[in-house]
Amino acid sequence: MDKNRIEGTKHEVKGALKEAAGKVTGNHAKEAAGRFEKDAGKFQKDVGKARDDDKKR
Repeated sequence: MDKNRIEGTKHEVKGALKEAAGKVTGNHAKEAAGRFEKDAGKFQKDVGKARDDDKKR
């Protein structure tokens, strides 16, 4: 398993928590930062998946 998949999952979780905290507190900047980190984590996880698929070939 590529390390990008693991790191991407960590960023997704961290971003989701940050986004939720921003919603609860009404902090729109924190909410947006969480959404951005979550999306970056998804992208990083996709990169790792592509690398894993490439290694299988």
